[in-house]
Amino acid sequence: MSTTSPKIVAALLALAATVQAWAAERIEVPRSDGASTPLMVYEPAAAKTCPPLLLVSHGAGGSEQGLRYVGEALSADGWRVVVMGHRESGLPVLKQDLRSDGFKGGITALVTDAPAYRARFLDIDAALAWSEQRCHASFKALLGHSMGAITVMLEAGAHNKLGLAPKGSFDAYVALSPEGPGPVFPEGAWAPIAAPTLLVTGTRDQGLGGDYRWRMQAFDGLGPGCRWLAVVDGANHMNLGGGQFAAGAQKSTTTLVSAYLDALRSGRCGTPPALAGVSVRQKPDE
Repeated sequence: MSTTSPKIVAALLALAATVQAWAAERIEVPRSDGASTPLMVYEPAAAKTCPPLLLVSHGAGGSEQGLRYVGEALSADGWRVVVMGHRESGLPVLKQDLRSDGFKGGITALVTDAPAYRARFLDIDAALAWSEQRCHASFKALLGHSMGAITVMLEAGAHNKLGLAPKGSFDAYVALSPEGPGPVFPEGAWAPIAAPTLLVTGTRDQGLGGDYRWRMQAFDGLGPGCRWLAVVDGANHMNLGGGQFAAGAQKSTTTLVSAYLDALRSGRCGTPPALAGVSVRQKPDE
């Protein structure tokens, strides 16, 4: 009978731990209005205590199946990652808006739909309640892309033109492809945000209001404190949203997110990692 070398056993165990860290489970949880919220849950491997929680909010037309690269990377870093499915702003709703108003009009109609954001806030509440039933996370962060980034900024306390004022109960916020001034946010909308905030965009990250420089205005509007703005050279909107053929941009993004959030968990702001093709700006300390 042949035997397996200790090195091979160790490699297999390491591979199994990696697969476990990346394995995702899809569940449905109840919402306070009687509807349900689909969740894709990425649990960290062999967590000995309750892990920190990262909720993830997709963009217009997305689903809980998206932003997998964030779920895989941050669960491997020790986080419980929960990607929420927002049905009221998912693909069927977006398609209907596109048919009615064309591409730009359809996108604008959805990202300015106040009831869609109220439904997103109910999804957030449902995901938080489900996670709390499992264990109490001592640190909670909210990350979103595009319309999800708008959701993040609304949750964080930004002024808006939609009459929305959610709870804002997270320890930190991460906005991928944030919005500048426009149909949702007035000039100076971000001044009330007090919590630590990381913003990430790319030099090809076009939006309804312009290019990445329009997106950078959200960072300019933040007050002092632990705020980072990262610009990934060559990254476009779909790269940050989880599109294919974007491994480099996505690796840079998750490295930034991990470094930022892990430092905050330890009680400090931290130092941005030096990454090729990525420039980072920081706000002065309070």
